[in-house]
Amino acid sequence: MDWDHVILNGTIIAPNDTSQANIYVKDGKIAAITNERLPGKAIETTDAAGKFVLPGFIETHSHSRDGKNGPHHKEDFAHATAAGAVGGFTTLFEMPNCNPAIINVENLNSFIECVTPKAYIDFCAWGMCLGAANLDQILPLSQAGVVAFKIFEGYAIRKNDSQLIYQYEPGMDDIYPPLDDGNLYKIFREVGKTGKVLGLHAENFYLIRALTEEMKSRGDHSYGAFLDSRPASSELSIIQTSMLFSQATGTKLHVCHLAAGEGVEIIRHARQQHIPVTVETCPHYLELTDKDFPAIGSFMKCYPLVRRQADQDALWQGVQNGTIDFICSDHAPHTIEEKQMDLWDAPAGITNIETIAPLLLTRVNAGQLSLNQLAALLSANQAKIFGLYPQKGAIQIGSDADLVIIDIHKEYQIDQAKIHSKIKASPYHGRKVQGKPIQTILRGKTIAKNDEIMGNPEGKFIRM
Repeated sequence: MDWDHVILNGTIIAPNDTSQANIYVKDGKIAAITNERLPGKAIETTDAAGKFVLPGFIETHSHSRDGKNGPHHKEDFAHATAAGAVGGFTTLFEMPNCNPAIINVENLNSFIECVTPKAYIDFCAWGMCLGAANLDQILPLSQAGVVAFKIFEGYAIRKNDSQLIYQYEPGMDDIYPPLDDGNLYKIFREVGKTGKVLGLHAENFYLIRALTEEMKSRGDHSYGAFLDSRPASSELSIIQTSMLFSQATGTKLHVCHLAAGEGVEIIRHARQQHIPVTVETCPHYLELTDKDFPAIGSFMKCYPLVRRQADQDALWQGVQNGTIDFICSDHAPHTIEEKQMDLWDAPAGITNIETIAPLLLTRVNAGQLSLNQLAALLSANQAKIFGLYPQKGAIQIGSDADLVIIDIHKEYQIDQAKIHSKIKASPYHGRKVQGKPIQTILRGKTIAKNDEIMGNPEGKFIRM
């Protein structure tokens, strides 16, 4: 038999197993995993001796700024997926507040048509929940193939294009106000009928508005004042309410980008009560604290906010003990000019997808994580939670041949000028890291190698 790709001599890493074997790929799938050398010619051969082979990483939380009306000057799908490919990712989930937002099947199909020619990696799409305005679109969106649904608690939504409003004031025209509990419950009930996951951006708009007015009236522009305006309770109050609704409706709840350390124990306790809740966190919450603001400034601004050392310590405990299911980037670029604005005015979002793996591999080298944990945190757990496993997230016979080869020893400094996103800005610029994805393989074909994209965009939409 002839092969698409043969990966020889690598150490294969799965969440619960480490082994040395050769991987043989045929028709985009893993066809054999063996210590033997099988006969036949290969279109592509990779010698992975001394390297580690992990399932291709899955990025579940990206804002790629695309869609036919998207702000393409900030980012687009070509740049985001290229950056992802170089960073070891083979699948990306696009968040639904692209433009046009994914609030109905027409907009979903428009997004797929727009971005497929640009996609270097495979992709899924989230559906957006507005409340009463598109409750009747939840089932059609599920049937059309969205991977999950998302609530942006804490935001108002502009009616004409369903974009998020950061500075909402009551009485604004043509705006859907932040969701009340009645609409929130109805969303849980409707999404529950689909059997899919409901993702939650957890911020309490009314608490944040009251405290922001208080802080701004003092003229305090410090990061400490900003934290006081968006305290941990602004996250936790929404999480707790949503878990009650999850329990009442049976809907699978997923807490996005957990920043508040206290949330780890709350979620651990909820699982003991058999509430169907999963949770992610992001590298900025694991790598940065309020103490980094003087050096980084608004380039570290995101929502929820990067918090204090005690929060980071609790999040790391949650990662290590398995309470936190996986780590994602929340990739959300803005222009350098925007990020240089005053803390209160700069938009929230970090250019993040390409640096997540090196940051975590540095933690592996420091003994805080194992490579087996990394395989779960960046691939297998995402695939299982969102229903892609074992097509994605696994190194098994019959799985898509999505693989990333890691050089665990490679040391270098992160240079924002070299990242593949459109906006060359990173809060980790100049940071020394150890460990790097050196080759990314999508359905058996090398798409990135040694920081370079190989070939043309061949990513496909995964209809769930």
